[in-house]
Amino acid sequence: MRAIRTQHVSFAPGEVIVQADRLARRSAMMLRGMAARSHQLVGRPEERVITALHVPGDFVDLHGFVLAGLEHSVVAVGTAEVEFIEHAELTDITENFPHLTRLLWMATLIDASVHRQWLVAAASLRSSAHLAHLLCEIYTRLNAVGAAGDLQFSLPLLQRELADILGYSPIHVNRAVRDLRDRGLIRWSGADITIIDWKGLTTLARFDPSYLDIERLSR
Repeated sequence: MRAIRTQHVSFAPGEVIVQADRLARRSAMMLRGMAARSHQLVGRPEERVITALHVPGDFVDLHGFVLAGLEHSVVAVGTAEVEFIEHAELTDITENFPHLTRLLWMATLIDASVHRQWLVAAASLRSSAHLAHLLCEIYTRLNAVGAAGDLQFSLPLLQRELADILGYSPIHVNRAVRDLRDRGLIRWSGADITIIDWKGLTTLARFDPSYLDIERLSR
């Protein structure tokens, strides 16, 4: 198989990686850092909702390969590095390499699974438990790609951005962070998080990582 031609691009915090409502001719895969799927609210351009976080190894907009345009933007969370792949290259893969096509399909299915789990968590968990679930998920995903370990990871999100994810006010997020600290479950300083009690955190969050499909199977 020939090498796939890509373009390596770096982004500053808050920069738009993929613009909403624009016909895409390439897709982006995260190499370093994180990105967020950001939706602007109709009639309230100053407000947004974050419906996904992307970590290294994620295609942030693979569904844009088959859709005419995306209803959301993808923005850098902290500094980020991305590899862009032209859709012509992806077309060649899907037409000539069935195994790689299945892996691309699997990536979109896991993305959808994470989105469904976010909906379940939002409906069934409150405040501290909801935040705990997010922390368990992000650590598990980062650990799987070697971007975190020893129960330590970096989450370069402001509390107002966490509020955009969890659907709470920044004040409620602040209280949830303080509660997790007071329970002795985490340490959180700036962007750096240490999980002190993994079992306690996962129990509070009712976290089951099976939806992430991290187990290595033959595809």
